[in-house]
Amino acid sequence: MWDPLPNFTDVRRDRQRAAAQEPLSRFYAAAARGTLPNVSWVTPDWADSDHPGAPIAQGQAWVTKLVNAVMKSRDWNSSAIFLAWDDWGGFYDGVKPPVVDAQGYGLRVPALVISPYARKGYVDHQTLSFDAYLKFIEDDFLGGQRLDPKTDGRPDPRPDVRENESILGNLTSDFDFAQKPRRPVLLPLRP
Repeated sequence: MWDPLPNFTDVRRDRQRAAAQEPLSRFYAAAARGTLPNVSWVTPDWADSDHPGAPIAQGQAWVTKLVNAVMKSRDWNSSAIFLAWDDWGGFYDGVKPPVVDAQGYGLRVPALVISPYARKGYVDHQTLSFDAYLKFIEDDFLGGQRLDPKTDGRPDPRPDVRENESILGNLTSDFDFAQKPRRPVLLPLRP
């Protein structure tokens, strides 16, 4: 239901969709073995989504179980979890979205950074978007090289490379990699 992959031109043309999606049970198994992939995008089904009509407690338990699995894993000390929502909660926000191109940035949505290196109590006031997650991944795994439709040979209808927008903040500000890694804090699924 929440799979955006079929909408990407390059995914359709390369027939990557079938190989890209895996059952959630494989994520849990990899966490238990300590063999999580470098990057995972994990999205809930509707019943676990926190969307109107779905049970909130069920969605919270789903997220807690996922985060706990990473925290219990041998991979915890090298993990960063970006917990993001795709809805803003209503029209209460009095801050007008910034304009960066014809598509704009849209309304603000909440997000959390969970990591043994996350800065404790830190509130990030930068302008961020889902593009910031891509920027963080590209900086970490591609040395800052951007996936660019003009140079990487993959069809891509984006009007620009959003990760290069000067207004976009940098998620590395949310971390202190010099600090001693924090121990996991496992939470009960239904407090």
